[in-house]
Amino acid sequence: MTEFSPPKTPPGHVLILGDATPLPLDSGGHLGPFPLAYSTYGTMNAAKSNVILIAHALTGDQVVSGTHPVTKRPGWWDRMVGPGRIIDTNRFFVICANVIGGCMGSAGPAAINPATGQLWSADFPFITIGDMVRAQARLLDHLGIDDLFMAIGGSMGGMQVLQWLRDYPQRLFAGAALATAARHSPQQIGLHSIGRRAILADPHWQDGRYHGTGHAPIAGLEVARMLAHLSYRAPEEFDSRFGRALQDRDQPAYGPGIDYQVENYLAYHGRRFVERFDPASYILITKAMDYFDLAPDGDLAARFVGARTHMFLGAYESDWLYPPAQTQLLADAMARADVVHIHRCYQAIAGHDSFLLEIEPFDADFARFINEMATKRGLPAPR
Repeated sequence: MTEFSPPKTPPGHVLILGDATPLPLDSGGHLGPFPLAYSTYGTMNAAKSNVILIAHALTGDQVVSGTHPVTKRPGWWDRMVGPGRIIDTNRFFVICANVIGGCMGSAGPAAINPATGQLWSADFPFITIGDMVRAQARLLDHLGIDDLFMAIGGSMGGMQVLQWLRDYPQRLFAGAALATAARHSPQQIGLHSIGRRAILADPHWQDGRYHGTGHAPIAGLEVARMLAHLSYRAPEEFDSRFGRALQDRDQPAYGPGIDYQVENYLAYHGRRFVERFDPASYILITKAMDYFDLAPDGDLAARFVGARTHMFLGAYESDWLYPPAQTQLLADAMARADVVHIHRCYQAIAGHDSFLLEIEPFDADFARFINEMATKRGLPAPR
Protein backbone atom coordinates (compact mmCIF):
# COMPACT_ATOMS: atom_id res chain seq x y z
CA MET A 1 0.00 0.00 0.00
CA THR A 2 1.58 3.27 -1.09
CA GLU A 3 -1.30 5.68 -1.68
CA PHE A 4 -1.04 8.36 0.96
CA SER A 5 -2.94 11.33 2.28
CA PRO A 6 -1.93 13.22 5.42
CA PRO A 7 -3.79 12.32 8.63
CA LYS A 8 -6.95 14.32 9.18
CA THR A 9 -6.82 17.04 11.81
CA PRO A 10 -9.33 16.49 14.64
CA PRO A 11 -11.80 19.33 15.11
CA GLY A 12 -10.94 21.51 18.08
CA HIS A 13 -8.80 24.53 18.80
CA VAL A 14 -5.95 25.68 16.57
CA LEU A 15 -4.02 28.82 17.51
CA ILE A 16 -1.47 30.63 15.36
CA LEU A 17 1.44 31.48 17.64
CA GLY A 18 4.89 33.00 17.19
CA ASP A 19 3.79 35.71 14.78
CA ALA A 20 5.19 38.76 16.54
CA THR A 21 7.94 36.77 18.29
CA PRO A 22 9.01 33.55 16.55
CA LEU A 23 9.67 30.52 18.71
CA PRO A 24 13.43 29.97 19.21
CA LEU A 25 14.52 26.40 18.47
CA ASP A 26 17.36 24.52 20.13
CA SER A 27 18.76 23.73 16.68
CA GLY A 28 19.46 27.45 16.22
CA GLY A 29 16.56 28.51 14.03
CA HIS A 30 13.12 29.97 14.73
CA LEU A 31 9.56 28.91 14.04
CA GLY A 32 6.79 31.34 13.44
CA PRO A 33 4.06 31.92 12.82
CA PHE A 34 3.04 28.35 13.56
CA PRO A 35 -0.21 26.53 14.33
CA LEU A 36 -0.66 24.67 17.61
CA ALA A 37 -3.68 22.38 17.84
CA TYR A 38 -5.11 21.55 21.24
CA SER A 39 -8.14 20.14 23.03
CA THR A 40 -9.69 21.23 26.32
CA TYR A 41 -11.94 19.49 28.83
CA GLY A 42 -13.83 20.95 31.77
CA THR A 43 -14.09 24.59 32.82
CA MET A 44 -11.33 26.93 33.91
CA ASN A 45 -12.15 28.67 37.20
CA ALA A 46 -12.03 32.44 37.59
CA ALA A 47 -8.58 32.35 39.22
CA LYS A 48 -7.23 30.05 36.47
CA SER A 49 -5.81 27.90 39.27
CA ASN A 50 -7.30 24.53 38.25
CA VAL A 51 -5.45 24.02 34.96
CA ILE A 52 -3.89 20.63 34.20
CA LEU A 53 -1.64 20.24 31.16
CA ILE A 54 -1.49 16.67 29.86
CA ALA A 55 1.44 15.95 27.56
CA HIS A 56 1.04 13.13 25.07
CA ALA A 57 3.52 10.41 24.18
CA LEU A 58 5.14 9.72 20.79
CA THR A 59 2.12 8.15 19.10
CA GLY A 60 -0.52 10.14 20.97
CA ASP A 61 -2.21 13.42 20.12
CA GLN A 62 -4.39 16.09 21.68
CA VAL A 63 -7.53 13.90 21.92
CA VAL A 64 -7.21 12.61 25.48
CA SER A 65 -10.82 11.80 26.29
CA GLY A 66 -14.09 11.01 24.56
CA THR A 67 -14.37 9.54 21.08
CA HIS A 68 -11.53 10.45 18.74
CA PRO A 69 -13.18 12.18 15.76
CA VAL A 70 -10.67 10.67 13.30
CA THR A 71 -10.08 7.13 14.58
CA LYS A 72 -13.56 6.74 16.16
CA ARG A 73 -11.86 5.09 19.13
CA PRO A 74 -11.64 6.38 22.71
CA GLY A 75 -9.07 9.09 23.41
CA TRP A 76 -5.72 7.72 24.51
CA TRP A 77 -6.35 8.37 28.25
CA ASP A 78 -10.13 8.26 28.25
CA ARG A 79 -10.18 6.02 31.31
CA MET A 80 -8.41 8.72 33.36
CA VAL A 81 -9.87 12.00 32.09
CA GLY A 82 -13.52 12.98 32.33
CA PRO A 83 -16.34 13.84 34.73
CA GLY A 84 -15.89 11.94 37.99
CA ARG A 85 -12.71 10.19 36.82
CA ILE A 86 -9.29 10.41 38.46
CA ILE A 87 -8.54 13.57 36.46
CA ASP A 88 -11.99 14.95 37.10
CA THR A 89 -13.13 17.48 34.53
CA ASN A 90 -15.85 18.61 36.94
CA ARG A 91 -12.97 20.02 39.04
CA PHE A 92 -10.13 20.67 36.61
CA PHE A 93 -9.60 22.38 33.29
CA VAL A 94 -7.52 20.02 31.16
CA ILE A 95 -5.44 21.08 28.14
CA CYS A 96 -3.59 18.78 25.78
CA ALA A 97 -1.72 20.14 22.75
CA ASN A 98 -0.46 18.22 19.74
CA VAL A 99 3.33 18.68 19.89
CA ILE A 100 5.08 20.75 17.25
CA GLY A 101 6.51 18.36 14.69
CA GLY A 102 3.30 16.33 14.98
CA CYS A 103 0.64 15.61 12.40
CA MET A 104 -2.69 16.37 14.07
CA GLY A 105 -2.94 20.08 13.33
CA SER A 106 0.21 21.52 14.91
CA ALA A 107 3.17 22.71 12.87
CA GLY A 108 4.92 19.78 11.25
CA PRO A 109 6.03 18.39 7.89
CA ALA A 110 2.44 18.08 6.64
CA ALA A 111 1.58 21.69 7.62
CA ILE A 112 1.95 24.84 5.54
CA ASN A 113 5.23 26.73 5.67
CA PRO A 114 4.07 30.37 5.97
CA ALA A 115 7.22 31.59 4.22
CA THR A 116 6.44 29.67 1.03
CA GLY A 117 2.74 28.88 1.17
CA GLN A 118 3.68 25.24 0.47
CA LEU A 119 3.85 22.18 2.71
CA TRP A 120 6.88 22.15 4.96
CA SER A 121 7.72 18.55 4.01
CA ALA A 122 11.46 17.86 4.42
CA ASP A 123 12.16 21.54 5.18
CA PHE A 124 10.53 21.39 8.62
CA PRO A 125 13.27 21.91 11.23
CA PHE A 126 14.30 19.21 13.66
CA ILE A 127 12.92 19.98 17.10
CA THR A 128 13.53 19.01 20.73
CA ILE A 129 11.47 18.32 23.81
CA GLY A 130 12.49 21.80 24.97
CA ASP A 131 11.01 23.30 21.80
CA MET A 132 7.75 21.43 22.40
CA VAL A 133 7.52 22.79 25.93
CA ARG A 134 8.30 26.36 24.87
CA ALA A 135 5.43 26.10 22.39
CA GLN A 136 3.14 24.91 25.19
CA ALA A 137 4.26 27.83 27.34
CA ARG A 138 3.33 30.18 24.47
CA LEU A 139 -0.10 28.57 24.41
CA LEU A 140 -0.57 29.21 28.13
CA ASP A 141 0.61 32.80 27.68
CA HIS A 142 -1.99 33.31 24.96
CA LEU A 143 -4.70 31.90 27.24
CA GLY A 144 -3.61 34.13 30.12
CA ILE A 145 -2.59 31.20 32.31
CA ASP A 146 0.35 32.22 34.49
CA ASP A 147 0.95 28.85 36.09
CA LEU A 148 -0.29 25.26 36.02
CA PHE A 149 -1.89 23.36 38.83
CA MET A 150 -0.31 20.23 37.37
CA ALA A 151 1.49 18.85 34.33
CA ILE A 152 1.09 15.13 33.67
CA GLY A 153 2.61 12.81 31.10
CA GLY A 154 3.98 9.35 30.43
CA SER A 155 6.92 8.29 28.26
CA MET A 156 7.62 11.27 25.95
CA GLY A 157 4.88 13.10 27.86
CA GLY A 158 6.88 12.52 31.03
CA MET A 159 9.92 14.06 29.35
CA GLN A 160 7.86 17.17 28.68
CA VAL A 161 6.82 17.31 32.36
CA LEU A 162 10.48 17.05 33.41
CA GLN A 163 11.37 19.81 30.94
CA TRP A 164 8.64 21.99 32.50
CA LEU A 165 10.15 21.29 35.92
CA ARG A 166 13.62 22.27 34.72
CA ASP A 167 12.71 25.32 32.63
CA TYR A 168 9.55 26.70 34.27
CA PRO A 169 9.49 25.52 37.92
CA GLN A 170 7.84 28.79 38.97
CA ARG A 171 4.90 27.99 36.66
CA LEU A 172 4.36 24.42 37.88
CA PHE A 173 2.65 23.70 41.20
CA ALA A 174 2.71 19.90 40.79
CA GLY A 175 3.79 17.38 38.20
CA ALA A 176 3.59 13.68 37.38
CA ALA A 177 6.13 11.90 35.17
CA LEU A 178 5.35 8.26 34.39
CA ALA A 179 7.45 5.57 32.70
CA THR A 180 10.06 8.06 31.54
CA ALA A 181 13.71 9.08 31.86
CA ALA A 182 15.99 12.09 32.11
CA ARG A 183 17.79 10.95 28.95
CA HIS A 184 17.65 8.10 26.45
CA SER A 185 20.01 5.19 26.88
CA PRO A 186 21.97 3.79 23.90
CA GLN A 187 19.42 0.96 23.70
CA GLN A 188 16.50 3.38 23.49
CA ILE A 189 18.28 5.42 20.82
CA GLY A 190 19.13 2.22 18.96
CA LEU A 191 15.52 1.03 18.86
CA HIS A 192 14.41 4.38 17.47
CA SER A 193 17.23 4.30 14.95
CA ILE A 194 16.02 0.96 13.55
CA GLY A 195 12.50 2.36 13.15
CA ARG A 196 13.77 5.45 11.39
CA ARG A 197 15.97 3.34 9.14
CA ALA A 198 12.92 1.34 8.03
CA ILE A 199 11.24 4.59 6.95
CA LEU A 200 14.33 6.03 5.27
CA ALA A 201 14.94 2.77 3.38
CA ASP A 202 11.42 2.70 1.97
CA PRO A 203 11.63 3.61 -1.75
CA HIS A 204 8.73 6.03 -1.28
CA TRP A 205 10.65 8.16 1.24
CA GLN A 206 11.71 10.45 -1.64
CA ASP A 207 14.22 12.33 0.51
CA GLY A 208 11.33 13.32 2.76
CA ARG A 209 9.51 15.16 -0.05
CA TYR A 210 6.69 12.69 -0.54
CA HIS A 211 3.96 15.07 0.65
CA GLY A 212 1.61 15.83 -2.21
CA THR A 213 2.93 13.01 -4.42
CA GLY A 214 0.26 10.47 -3.43
CA HIS A 215 2.95 8.05 -2.25
CA ALA A 216 4.69 7.79 1.10
CA PRO A 217 6.95 5.38 3.02
CA ILE A 218 3.96 3.54 4.46
CA ALA A 219 5.67 0.14 4.53
CA GLY A 220 8.60 1.59 6.42
CA LEU A 221 6.34 3.30 8.94
CA GLU A 222 4.46 0.03 9.49
CA VAL A 223 7.72 -1.73 10.35
CA ALA A 224 8.76 1.12 12.66
CA ARG A 225 5.44 0.89 14.47
CA MET A 226 5.66 -2.89 14.77
CA LEU A 227 9.09 -2.64 16.38
CA ALA A 228 7.96 0.16 18.69
CA HIS A 229 4.81 -1.69 19.74
CA LEU A 230 6.87 -4.77 20.53
CA SER A 231 9.06 -2.64 22.80
CA TYR A 232 6.02 -1.17 24.56
CA ARG A 233 4.92 -4.58 25.84
CA ALA A 234 6.58 -7.03 28.22
CA PRO A 235 7.72 -10.55 27.25
CA GLU A 236 5.55 -11.98 30.04
CA GLU A 237 2.44 -10.46 28.49
CA PHE A 238 3.22 -11.85 25.04
CA ASP A 239 3.96 -15.25 26.56
CA SER A 240 0.62 -15.38 28.32
CA ARG A 241 -1.36 -13.79 25.49
CA PHE A 242 0.08 -15.56 22.45
CA GLY A 243 2.66 -18.15 23.36
CA ARG A 244 3.61 -19.85 20.10
CA ALA A 245 0.04 -20.12 18.87
CA LEU A 246 -0.41 -20.16 15.10
CA GLN A 247 -2.71 -17.74 13.29
CA ASP A 248 -5.69 -19.42 11.60
CA ARG A 249 -3.86 -22.67 10.91
CA ASP A 250 -2.83 -25.92 12.56
CA GLN A 251 0.59 -26.20 10.91
CA PRO A 252 3.19 -23.63 9.82
CA ALA A 253 2.85 -22.49 6.21
CA TYR A 254 6.61 -22.81 5.64
CA GLY A 255 6.70 -19.49 3.79
CA PRO A 256 7.54 -15.81 4.35
CA GLY A 257 4.02 -14.80 5.44
CA ILE A 258 2.38 -14.67 8.85
CA ASP A 259 2.42 -17.94 10.77
CA TYR A 260 2.04 -16.85 14.40
CA GLN A 261 -0.63 -14.89 16.24
CA VAL A 262 1.94 -12.42 17.56
CA GLU A 263 3.00 -11.63 13.98
CA ASN A 264 -0.60 -10.93 13.02
CA TYR A 265 -1.06 -8.75 16.11
CA LEU A 266 1.97 -6.59 15.32
CA ALA A 267 1.04 -6.33 11.63
CA TYR A 268 -2.46 -5.14 12.62
CA HIS A 269 -1.03 -2.37 14.79
CA GLY A 270 1.32 -1.35 11.99
CA ARG A 271 -1.56 -1.06 9.51
CA ARG A 272 -3.71 0.94 11.91
CA PHE A 273 -0.92 3.34 12.76
CA VAL A 274 -0.24 4.49 9.21
CA GLU A 275 -3.84 5.68 8.95
CA ARG A 276 -3.21 8.41 11.51
CA PHE A 277 0.48 9.26 11.51
CA ASP A 278 2.91 10.95 9.15
CA PRO A 279 6.25 9.14 8.59
CA ALA A 280 8.22 12.40 8.64
CA SER A 281 6.65 13.33 11.98
CA TYR A 282 7.69 9.93 13.33
CA ILE A 283 11.30 10.66 12.40
CA LEU A 284 11.23 14.18 13.87
CA ILE A 285 9.62 13.17 17.15
CA THR A 286 11.76 10.09 17.78
CA LYS A 287 14.82 12.26 17.16
CA ALA A 288 13.52 14.80 19.68
CA MET A 289 13.24 12.03 22.26
CA ASP A 290 16.76 10.83 21.51
CA TYR A 291 18.15 14.38 21.79
CA PHE A 292 16.51 14.80 25.21
CA ASP A 293 19.05 15.07 28.03
CA LEU A 294 18.14 17.12 31.08
CA ALA A 295 21.72 17.20 32.36
CA PRO A 296 24.41 16.75 29.69
CA ASP A 297 27.07 17.35 32.37
CA GLY A 298 25.66 14.51 34.46
CA ASP A 299 24.55 16.69 37.40
CA LEU A 300 20.82 16.01 37.29
CA ALA A 301 20.16 17.23 40.83
CA ALA A 302 21.49 20.68 39.93
CA ARG A 303 18.71 21.05 37.36
CA PHE A 304 16.07 20.70 40.07
CA VAL A 305 17.59 22.83 42.85
CA GLY A 306 15.17 25.51 44.01
CA ALA A 307 12.09 23.92 42.47
CA ARG A 308 9.07 23.99 44.75
CA THR A 309 6.99 21.73 42.54
CA HIS A 310 5.51 18.61 44.14
CA MET A 311 6.32 15.62 41.91
CA PHE A 312 4.88 12.14 41.41
CA LEU A 313 7.21 9.62 39.73
CA GLY A 314 5.78 6.30 38.53
CA ALA A 315 7.56 3.28 37.05
CA TYR A 316 6.54 -0.30 36.17
CA GLU A 317 8.57 -3.41 36.97
CA SER A 318 7.94 -5.07 33.60
CA ASP A 319 8.88 -1.97 31.58
CA TRP A 320 12.09 -2.99 29.82
CA LEU A 321 11.98 -0.01 27.44
CA TYR A 322 12.04 2.60 30.25
CA PRO A 323 13.26 0.44 33.13
CA PRO A 324 12.54 1.44 36.74
CA ALA A 325 16.23 2.24 37.27
CA GLN A 326 15.77 5.33 35.10
CA THR A 327 12.98 6.58 37.35
CA GLN A 328 15.11 5.78 40.39
CA LEU A 329 17.80 8.11 39.03
CA LEU A 330 15.21 10.87 38.81
CA ALA A 331 14.01 10.21 42.34
CA ASP A 332 17.57 10.24 43.69
CA ALA A 333 18.31 13.53 41.95
CA MET A 334 15.12 15.11 43.30
CA ALA A 335 15.99 13.92 46.80
CA ARG A 336 19.43 15.56 46.55
CA ALA A 337 17.77 18.76 45.28
CA ASP A 338 15.19 18.72 48.10
CA VAL A 339 12.28 18.47 45.66
CA VAL A 340 9.21 17.06 47.39
CA HIS A 341 8.29 13.91 45.50
CA ILE A 342 6.56 10.57 45.63
CA HIS A 343 8.27 7.65 43.90
CA ARG A 344 6.43 4.40 43.20
CA CYS A 345 7.20 1.31 41.14
CA TYR A 346 4.23 -0.90 40.26
CA GLN A 347 3.85 -4.55 39.38
CA ALA A 348 2.20 -4.86 35.98
CA ILE A 349 2.44 -7.36 33.17
CA ALA A 350 1.95 -4.91 30.29
CA GLY A 351 5.43 -3.37 30.18
CA HIS A 352 5.89 0.24 29.08
CA ASP A 353 2.24 0.66 28.10
CA SER A 354 1.21 0.03 31.71
CA PHE A 355 0.96 3.77 32.30
CA LEU A 356 -2.01 3.82 29.90
CA LEU A 357 -3.83 0.89 31.51
CA GLU A 358 -5.76 0.28 34.70
CA ILE A 359 -3.36 -0.61 37.50
CA GLU A 360 -5.33 -0.43 40.74
CA PRO A 361 -2.44 0.54 43.07
CA PHE A 362 -1.34 3.30 40.69
CA ASP A 363 -4.90 4.58 40.32
CA ALA A 364 -5.29 4.76 44.09
CA ASP A 365 -1.93 6.47 44.66
CA PHE A 366 -2.42 8.94 41.84
CA ALA A 367 -5.96 9.86 42.86
CA ARG A 368 -4.67 10.49 46.38
CA PHE A 369 -1.81 12.63 45.05
CA ILE A 370 -4.12 14.76 42.91
CA ASN A 371 -6.55 15.28 45.79
CA GLU A 372 -3.77 16.21 48.19
CA MET A 373 -2.30 18.66 45.70
CA ALA A 374 -5.74 20.16 45.04
CA THR A 375 -6.17 20.72 48.77
CA LYS A 376 -2.75 22.40 49.00
CA ARG A 377 -3.71 24.54 46.00
CA GLY A 378 -6.94 25.58 47.74
CA LEU A 379 -9.21 24.00 45.14
CA PRO A 380 -12.67 22.81 46.20
CA ALA A 381 -13.32 19.17 47.01
CA PRO A 382 -15.06 16.93 44.44
CA ARG A 383 -18.75 17.53 44.00
